[in-house]
Amino acid sequence: MRFYAGARDAAGVAERDVDLEPGATVAEVLATFGDAPALARVLPRCSLLLDGVAVRSPALRVAAGSCLDVLPPFAGG
Repeated sequence: MRFYAGARDAAGVAERDVDLEPGATVAEVLATFGDAPALARVLPRCSLLLDGVAVRSPALRVAAGSCLDVLPPFAGG
């Protein structure tokens, strides 16, 4: 997992490896941060990318070796 900007501040790390059971979902990956209340407050507003593709469902399965990016909302254009 990689965290950017405010999500990185809330997680307390820029990157984190997560060991998953086969067939784990994005929701299960995010649940591994239950001990980071600041991140729990930020996550509902974040965009998620799994291997560079937008995640539309927390039920999406995560393959071994995948990268989940957590991007907080940002302004500009």
